[in-house]
Order: sequence, then C-alpha cells, then structure tokens
Amino acid sequence: MAQQRGVNSLRFNQDHSCFCCAMETGVRIYNVEPLMEKGHLDHDQVGSVGHVEMLHRSNLLAIVGGGSHPKFSEISVLVWDDAREGKDSQEKLVLDFTFTKPVLAVRMRHDKIIIVLCHRIYVYTFPDNPSKLFEFDTRENPKGLCDLCPSVEKQLVVFPGHKCGSLQLVDLSNTKPGTSSAPFTVNAHQSEIACVALNQQGSVVASASKKGTLIRLFDTQTKEKLVELRRGTDPATLYCINFSHESSFLCASSDKGTVHIFALKDTKLNRRSALARVGKVGPVIGQYVDSQWSLASFTVPAECACICAFGKNMSKNVNSVIAICVDGTFHKYVFTPDGNCNREAFDVYLDICDDDDF
Repeated sequence: MAQQRGVNSLRFNQDHSCFCCAMETGVRIYNVEPLMEKGHLDHDQVGSVGHVEMLHRSNLLAIVGGGSHPKFSEISVLVWDDAREGKDSQEKLVLDFTFTKPVLAVRMRHDKIIIVLCHRIYVYTFPDNPSKLFEFDTRENPKGLCDLCPSVEKQLVVFPGHKCGSLQLVDLSNTKPGTSSAPFTVNAHQSEIACVALNQQGSVVASASKKGTLIRLFDTQTKEKLVELRRGTDPATLYCINFSHESSFLCASSDKGTVHIFALKDTKLNRRSALARVGKVGPVIGQYVDSQWSLASFTVPAECACICAFGKNMSKNVNSVIAICVDGTFHKYVFTPDGNCNREAFDVYLDICDDDDF
C-alpha cells in the first residue's frame, strides 16, 4: 500500500468490526462503529511495522517488522499477547515464526495461523504450542495474496494457483498434515491475480486480475462461475474486495479512487450496459453486455490505497460501506437497493487519539 501519513498497511479484523494500522510509529487499533481508537503499540515497543493482523477482537496480534526503523525483522512473524502481565514488551511477545524470505501477509483464525511468503504459504496450529500442518508452493505472489474463511464450519483458504490467473482452494479440515492436498483449482482469469476474497461462510470466492476491470465470483464447492461484475472499462489496480456478512452485496476499491458496490443476492439491482438494451450486438462488445455494473459507488481520495467493508445494517433497506484510506481518512456511505448512495460520516482516524496502550 502506498504509504502516506506513516501508514504502511491496513487490515480489517475477521468480522470487519475493527481495523489495524501498521505504521512507521508502531501499531494502532480502531473500532469501526463507533469510530474510536481501541489501543496502540508505540515505536519504543515494536518499532516501525510493515504488517499487522488481528484475531477477531482478542488480545492477540501478529506483527511483521517493516518501514524505515523496524525493531523486528521482515522475515519474522511475532505474536503479541496484550493480556500478558508486565511492562516489558519482550514479555508480551509470546510466539515467533522465522523464515528465510520476507513475510508478505499473515492470516489468522481461532485455531490456525497462515504465513505468506512470495513463493510459499505455511499453515500452523494456533495459538497453543504451534506446529506446522502444511506448506504450499505457489506461483510468484509478491502481494502476499491469500484469504482464510473465519467460519467455524469451514476451514477454507484461497491463494494464487500455479497457472497464471488461477486460484487454489484448500479445505484445511480435509487435508492430512504433512501431505500436499489434491489441488482444487479455479481458472478465474487470463492475467495474474491481483485481489482475492472469500465470503464469511466460505461458499463463494471473488477475484480480480491485474487488469482490474472484472470481478468474478465462483462457487467454492462446484468451481462454477456464479457472476461477473464489471468495475469499469479502464485498467485499474484493485486494493480490496469484501462481501457483506450475509453475502447480499460486494464492495471493491481501486486506485481510481472509486469504491463500487454490487448486489449479489438480487443481481437485478445491478446496472447493465446501455448496449444490453439495444438488442443484438456484435461479439466484440458482447462481454460488456454480459457483465453487470455496480449498483452504487462513491469516491475517496484518488491514488490513495484504501480498504473497504460493509458496516452494520442500518435497517432492512439501508446498508452502509466503510472505506479506510492510508492518508488517515475514514469514510462511511449509506446506500439503498435503488442505488442511492450518500455520505454518512467522514473523519480523520489518525487524529483520534486514545491515551491507553493496547
């Protein structure tokens, strides 16, 4: 993520009720609704941080060093337990996973931690006495793309497959430790994968390629393509894709500075290309006709990386989307099924301070 105001990366927790900032000055944790700082780790405790991952709303954080003045290495994942007594930061560092290459992402669920390197993904039991369950070789994955289903029922993980544009899905509950599972591959795109997300239930996977014009959704059981959503016609870099809690909607952010909202449950709500209403069209523009355009959209500062997710339901017909940007801004928009979209809140989260440590 492009760094502004000292923010190196941003992540929501598993149910999108909190977000964490890996910063030049340490780590900050925020509650989303209402927006407030839950706590922070300062530079003296953790140095500058490249990545941070929360486990729900618990006292555990996974930290990877990065930025200009790191205290910890970029090849290590350190797990910080804030419930540990003692002022000394060393006492709160309860686990350490060290590798030979930089760690690009960390994903956690209540019983597992996944660590992503450029060509390999490691899965460990977690948090008590971690042991390595699996390692998967991947295609070059410089963005550390990976998503993990938080559901208790489904232990699904998705990451880029070996073939360009493919996704690999692994059900960790069906895979015997120490074995490489039969790859469950979805050929999602023709160019490299740039963004990937699972819904909360683990039943649907969404992905976009480096081209960034289309988001494709697949059933994780059957591998069948469910729908194709069109972000736009110009290439763009997608930063984030997220599903609403019950998978009725999907939101996506890109470097165009627009957050798009699509309907999934009732796809008739999505806009269709004007050409689709013309009748028979040639094969060249057929692809524009088949895909669905967003139901609603709103803008955030362009060229500014941001993550987006759905807020709490306002009422039956009013939903909200939250966008958190690396420039320190917080945006909340409400939208209705007819595509009406209005700003509900704007704030500068970096200016909201809390005197408590994490």
